[in-house]
Amino acid sequence: MAGEKPSVELCKGVNGLDKVVLRDALGSSAEVYLFGGHVTSWRTDHRDELLFVSNKAIFKPPKAIRGGIPICFPQFSSHGNLEQHGFARNKFWSIDTDPPPFPSDSSNKTFVDLILKPTDDDFKIWPHSYEFRLRVALGLGGDLMLTSRIRNTNADGKPFSFTFAYHTYFSVSDISEVRVEGLETLDYLDNLKERERFTEQGDAITFESGVDKIYLSTPTKIAIIDHEKKRTFVLRKDGLPDAVVWNPWDRKAKAMPDFGDDEYKHMLCVEAAAIEKPITLKPGEEWKGRLELSAVPSSYCSGQLDPRKVLQG
Repeated sequence: MAGEKPSVELCKGVNGLDKVVLRDALGSSAEVYLFGGHVTSWRTDHRDELLFVSNKAIFKPPKAIRGGIPICFPQFSSHGNLEQHGFARNKFWSIDTDPPPFPSDSSNKTFVDLILKPTDDDFKIWPHSYEFRLRVALGLGGDLMLTSRIRNTNADGKPFSFTFAYHTYFSVSDISEVRVEGLETLDYLDNLKERERFTEQGDAITFESGVDKIYLSTPTKIAIIDHEKKRTFVLRKDGLPDAVVWNPWDRKAKAMPDFGDDEYKHMLCVEAAAIEKPITLKPGEEWKGRLELSAVPSSYCSGQLDPRKVLQG
């Protein structure tokens, strides 16, 4: 695969839905469905799939795709009056042929820009005018970058507020062999206990049962270490102070029609988010939230090594 030219291709995916396939010169790739502005695949130059998508995922709008990176906007979960996780993941996005310039992404040759604007029907659900621009890019070394820019375009002078998450499903070998570093000693809201607030105890986070926690005031870098695959995911984020950690475990997995009974063993959601303190934009204001994902050989721990050196070494 190495030596290919970087490419951006619009083609048909499951059930004839439009998708964009990004490929870099070394053979890494990503796939983005226009339905939901939804990244469904991120592969290394060795063709290893790094994201989890359920074998039972239903690629039939308006049902959101189970797995990959759903975008939760303008509401995370059921924390508000809208449908679960808002509506951005249930809408058809358009390719943005003339996006405003990005200040810092000039080195990323392989990217696609998408845009979501409200329809008349959307106003009935959420009465605000906005432009949501999403850039999905493959960087050097196969890193995956998602940059969201949300602008208030209300003509009536009214501000709006929203919560947000990149609901990333990582593919892991065995959930019992995974640990998450970077969230130790932080406060979190436990969604399994009516959002009661606790403080994380102990060292790295490991998994023995279902988890649904919103960690608050989190660092810009979080590591997900998969011992069996000897792989570490490094999640870097900007503009997204919170981090959600979710795995449904066996009982909830069996209750989800678009999720295999045992698939919880092979996935973990760690989600860069802005939930505890909603973002408020006045007309004309813009918010930016950025996520960068890397996969590096393990032995890397979040506070000890620069993953760039791991990649180069």
